[in-house]
Amino acid sequence: MFNDTRYARPVPPSDAELATKALDEEASYRFPSFTANDAVTLGLSLRKRFRSSSRHQRLGKGLVISIQTIVGHTLFSCTVGDLGTHAGDVSLDSWACLEGMVAVVRRTGHSSFYVEKGMGATGKTPKQLGIQGDFRIYGGAFPIWLENAPCCPIAVVACYSGSSADDHHMVVTSIRDYLAKMAEKTRETSIRGPPRSMPSPGIPQDTSSVSTRT
Repeated sequence: MFNDTRYARPVPPSDAELATKALDEEASYRFPSFTANDAVTLGLSLRKRFRSSSRHQRLGKGLVISIQTIVGHTLFSCTVGDLGTHAGDVSLDSWACLEGMVAVVRRTGHSSFYVEKGMGATGKTPKQLGIQGDFRIYGGAFPIWLENAPCCPIAVVACYSGSSADDHHMVVTSIRDYLAKMAEKTRETSIRGPPRSMPSPGIPQDTSSVSTRT
């Protein structure tokens, strides 16, 4: 009776499995284009998703969000929660951790969660990977790649609430859903066709001064 698998606890995925999944997500979720408007819409989607989560509503957790270009220009930034000292509040250290996670993506070209789990799988240290100092190896920062630009990511989406796996999952899920909406919008446009331009009204010809010669 001790071999009954009905009562066996599920085995959590290993670091190697999580790292492989994170790498697959980077390859799958690529944008046809990415503008400042996309960054704002995606950032607001992340904010809305977190505000409706049990982590925020039931546990009172806070969150910081930042979307930046790969060279450091801020496209979107916001806080969910108050700046304070109570449990769950956002602190100045939250922003420092977030910037350190973004730096990991810029340094490696991969999500901070992939780097974290890859280190666990291989047994390597931050020193061996050359990501010491201000780098923060926590899940939650994800690279924005373009479909036709495989050389390097163009932007980074990052959020930090103190939970590596939850923050990574929220960012990836938000990106996945946003890409699905972009694809749906593209399909609808292709079915309807481009908007037709209205013909310009004709200029009536004044024939009062025109005479007919016989």
